Amino acid sequence: MANERLRAALLERGKSVADLAQAIEVDPKTVERWITKGRAPYRKHRYAVSTYLSMDESYLWPEALTREQVASASESEIVNLYPHRWAVPRDAWGRLFSSAQDEIGILVYSGMFLAEDSGMVRMLGEKAEAGTRVRILLGDPDSAEVAKRGADEDIHEGMAAKIRNALVLYRPIHRLDGVEIRLHGTVLYNSIYRADDQMLVNTHVYGAPAANAPVMHLRRVAGGDMVSTYAESFERVWSEAVPVES
Repeated sequence: MANERLRAALLERGKSVADLAQAIEVDPKTVERWITKGRAPYRKHRYAVSTYLSMDESYLWPEALTREQVASASESEIVNLYPHRWAVPRDAWGRLFSSAQDEIGILVYSGMFLAEDSGMVRMLGEKAEAGTRVRILLGDPDSAEVAKRGADEDIHEGMAAKIRNALVLYRPIHRLDGVEIRLHGTVLYNSIYRADDQMLVNTHVYGAPAANAPVMHLRRVAGGDMVSTYAESFERVWSEAVPVES
């Protein structure tokens, strides 16, 4: 059975069979067999292909790993677990974003602890100027979801006010090429702070502010699917969000 996922991944990335074969140092006919005959490569080649295409091994070859292997790899993606966001070392946020080369993604309602940190905002701008794509998703202050979250935290219209304040604080970098800001109206189960293959995920707890909820530090591991699950969630919210004009 043909591997249509691998074929589609090459098309999506604008790469040919020959490009892939050259990049991972195998014969193009071998790559053709992986696609047309659905043959699974050796583990080292699956890792090389997934790295080259920036896609998960478990997506390209879903039958290649057992559930136990996926579960084990996913568990290995957990670098650290903090009981509360306030327990995360202050420099962890800076180290996370400074490590990014290709992609920074922030999904929050207001994320005021970042927006009001002028040094952090300046770093995001510097990363964008250096070629890193910076995407920031804030809650739509006029949405029912933001109003509900404000009520849940007992700050009511204060949530919308914090979002509007964050928009003002991000204004200096919003005009830069490479910085995009959108507003979303989704129920936010987690706040996500992503830097390439690492992320800090702040879970949300009913009735408690995000600062009091747990945070997971994740790093992508070949064969794992926790990081990809949160990355896909980010992309779904992004696709439905409304751009904010700079």
